[in-house]
Amino acid sequence: MDHRAAKEFILAKLKAELPSGRTYHSLEHTLDVYASAIDIGEREGVGEEDMVLLRTAALFHDAGFLLQDLEHEEASCRIVREHLPRWGFSASQIDRICNMIMATRIPQTPHDKLSRILCDADLDYLGRDDFFQVGEGLFLELKAYGVLRTRREWNELQDKFLSHHHYHTRTNKDLREPRKKEHLEEVRRLLREGD
Repeated sequence: MDHRAAKEFILAKLKAELPSGRTYHSLEHTLDVYASAIDIGEREGVGEEDMVLLRTAALFHDAGFLLQDLEHEEASCRIVREHLPRWGFSASQIDRICNMIMATRIPQTPHDKLSRILCDADLDYLGRDDFFQVGEGLFLELKAYGVLRTRREWNELQDKFLSHHHYHTRTNKDLREPRKKEHLEEVRRLLREGD
């Protein structure tokens, strides 16, 4: 597996082809998820080959936004299946990568350790100090694509999402869950105050 070539390919493609309106599902988000997946994977004791698969899934997990807005996970898997064989990824490795990517669809449905890690990496920011900064990018993207109109709608969506979300790995349950609960209380305070 030539992970480096796959990484160079997809990062260049995301940088060149993602629309500017993607203020959340952006190159920066992909790099953030990539770094989070590595961190969580190391803390969860992922082995060398599985770490390569996890890192590759993180890089390609939102590539489907290059092709379509809805059902982007399926489109990401189409890109994976089209391109990864040329870098020595086997059919079974590609299947595992696609299983991880499909697990990130909301509501998340991870069925194995690597999928749990990728799902937590994808939403790692919910329990980090940059929650509101990262969330602003998602708010602007949803607004640009006509999903939301007002900040109140955004905060209502955040309240609902944070209330139902749960992390899947011991790492994120320990490191991110407490801060995520604080963010939920802050969002609820904003709603009470009418922002």
